[in-house]
Amino acid sequence: MTKALDNPGGVTVVIPCRDEAEALPDVLAAMPAGYHVLVVDNGSTDATAAVARVRGARVVSEDRPGYGAAVQAGIAAATTELVAVLDGDGSMDPGELPGLVDLMYSGADLAVGRRVPVESGVWPWHARLGNRLIARRLRRKYGLPVHDIAAMRVARRTAMLSLGPLHNRCGYPLELLIGAAGAGWKIVERDISYRPRTGGISKVSGSWRGSLHATRDFLAVLR
Repeated sequence: MTKALDNPGGVTVVIPCRDEAEALPDVLAAMPAGYHVLVVDNGSTDATAAVARVRGARVVSEDRPGYGAAVQAGIAAATTELVAVLDGDGSMDPGELPGLVDLMYSGADLAVGRRVPVESGVWPWHARLGNRLIARRLRRKYGLPVHDIAAMRVARRTAMLSLGPLHNRCGYPLELLIGAAGAGWKIVERDISYRPRTGGISKVSGSWRGSLHATRDFLAVLR
């Protein structure tokens, strides 16, 4: 599918958020100069939306609960050809986004980050093991050249929209990867640092319940 990027209009960074008011200031402060930031408030009960607006981010609301619902709302609201996605918890460095964007300009259709923990304990063993097993399944069943589930990613907005509505919860990144493989996209993976959250508690790896819910979503997509 690889094609040139014509007049991309810059990069929009979509940040799906639910109760990330504590971590969001550092994430926004680390954003590369010139990138457009779009925070999707996914039913926060704290000051996430207000914090984002005060720091210059555009904010849209998505009432349907779920990571995938929030991401897809952000992609639909973006106005640039290139769209990046990362979490608002501070675990990933926005300063590494240009490396993924460069992969797009070098011919990738989807540039994804492979998380590499910067210290022990950052990635709970049960979450890391589950991620490893899922990535192996993606490689074997779909021929995807990935070792992570694309927690940070960059792609063309029009291309992502062309895949149609995808999973509304945690299964979204997997369904995106599978859809990209089926569409013949060139997918390129690059190492990114994975750090401790700068605030709040993870909705997925922060508890067994969150991990189980995520696993349920993953299995629904991989069947």
